[in-house]
Amino acid sequence: MKAVIQRVKFCEVVIDDKVYSKTGEGLLVLLGVVKGDEEKNMRELAEKIINLRIFQDENEKMNLSVKDINGEIMIISQFTLCTDDNKSGNRPSFTNAENPEKAEQMYDEFTEYIKNSFNPEKVKTGKFAADMKINLLNNGPVTIILER
Repeated sequence: MKAVIQRVKFCEVVIDDKVYSKTGEGLLVLLGVVKGDEEKNMRELAEKIINLRIFQDENEKMNLSVKDINGEIMIISQFTLCTDDNKSGNRPSFTNAENPEKAEQMYDEFTEYIKNSFNPEKVKTGKFAADMKINLLNNGPVTIILER
């Protein structure tokens, strides 16, 4: 699994010109499911994200997690994170991305794991395989890339 995590002041998902979901301060997680990912990968990545200390404490040091600040998490499925390193051309290949059925199952399991480990009311999502517009205010900016 691959994830791009952004520390945000707010985030909203727009589908068909309507706000589908939104959060306040917290994390935007763009999640890619790679062929061969297993439940172990999902659990490890979810725990790492929940406990990632990238929010400032009273001394302005990145020392607090999204749990510590009582923040929110937006989780968006993004298969384009699973591109191959196409050295011979300029068109990305997505052969490393899991098939859509399994990817959606893993995305749903990841989201449920985060909800159950964090706070179900503070976890929002996009819609799997939808054409989404993501509006956000990156805070910092802070962007972290993780892979499990």
